[in-house]
Amino acid sequence: MAELLARAGNAAGWLDRVRAPAGVPVPALLSASAPGLALALGAAASHRPLAPLGPRLTAHELAACVAPLGGDLLVADKGAAALAAEVSAATGRRVELLPDFDRGPARPLPLDPPPDALVAILHTSGTTGLPRPVEMREDRMAARVAVNRAVLDLGPGDLYASASGFHHIAGLGMQLAALAAGAAVALLPTFDIDAWRQVGELGITHALLVPTMIERLLAAGALATPRLRVLQYGAAPIHRDTLVAALEALPGVELVQVFGQTEGSPITYLSDHDHRRALAGRPELLASIGRAVPGTEIRVENPGRDGVGELCARGPHLFRIDPAGWLRTGDLALIDAEGYAFLAGRRGDKIIRGGENVYPVEVEDVLVQHPAVAEAAVVGVADREFGETIRAHVVLAPGASAGEGELQAFVRGRLAGFKVPTSWVFQTELPRSSLGKVVRRRLLEN
Repeated sequence: MAELLARAGNAAGWLDRVRAPAGVPVPALLSASAPGLALALGAAASHRPLAPLGPRLTAHELAACVAPLGGDLLVADKGAAALAAEVSAATGRRVELLPDFDRGPARPLPLDPPPDALVAILHTSGTTGLPRPVEMREDRMAARVAVNRAVLDLGPGDLYASASGFHHIAGLGMQLAALAAGAAVALLPTFDIDAWRQVGELGITHALLVPTMIERLLAAGALATPRLRVLQYGAAPIHRDTLVAALEALPGVELVQVFGQTEGSPITYLSDHDHRRALAGRPELLASIGRAVPGTEIRVENPGRDGVGELCARGPHLFRIDPAGWLRTGDLALIDAEGYAFLAGRRGDKIIRGGENVYPVEVEDVLVQHPAVAEAAVVGVADREFGETIRAHVVLAPGASAGEGELQAFVRGRLAGFKVPTSWVFQTELPRSSLGKVVRRRLLEN
């Protein structure tokens, strides 16, 4: 930690030299690296919060993100230099390439920031529009550290690795939380099988993956690492077959599903005990995002007759809240008698067909139960007669075959007729964000 703080002090000194004014965020295009982490700490401590941005965004999208941040600086590492140049041309910002900060004498850093100081600014994923900035305040970040420590049993002596991008709450947000909890972090600039094996050799005790990554590692026989104790996953539910295979490959390792968003995370979690309950006769729990994390309230606002409404949460670690302290997630959900929350899709994803509400997740969950279906996504398509009709986008399992008629019959045997897709698109993959979430708006572009 002393070495990291020295590098952070040098990063703050570098920001002085490149004329980054105090109180102005520093937008950056960075992958996970020691210099990037040092810059995040040095920027926060010198009151110039880092605002890392997604390198998968276009220059046009990035220009819209940096415009409200003020200043004239854009930081980039060498891998993002070309994209940074495009953003510079579009915005007039000057680009400074990230150096490798040394470990020598550094500018001293204040380590007692006020509660309302900004730690960093992250942006939402932008799956339904342009990303929006979310301010991470010092007091709420400290509360977030305590929640993650409790949910993940994370602390001194542990080594944490996240496969999420540096610009994500699951990337930089979790790296900062792990450091503040007393753990060390192993940085994964990109995810692939070899990179996972390399961090495994470092002795990681805790890791964050998305289910698609778990499936890739299982297929390669590479999921297990020597000291892994807790495997955290999120962004999507895990298939029962994947869970069974993961538990077999990781005897003694706890699996924890965490649900949250850039605006606030974690909100709910499915504990290791919950996973084992699911395998012991409660399979429906795997469709859940779990129960509220410690110190957090959850509720469903304006529920319909089916109990589905907007999921709202209140807790001291959530960033974007209303005057009463509630975060409105934009996710539709219902909460059962035991407190387990079940997502029904995004608020804007709800399909209204002939006056009946259809939640895409409900149809998708049925489709993936068909043995020929690997993945499915459902969207509403404008229709003059019904208002909207249902279109299914399906990825078949390798070597499998199934036609529209067979899949329609399969869904009709499990759901009401108005929920059965009437049009079908078979494709090799679904469009996903870097966190593995299906980007529905791109399906609607077809």
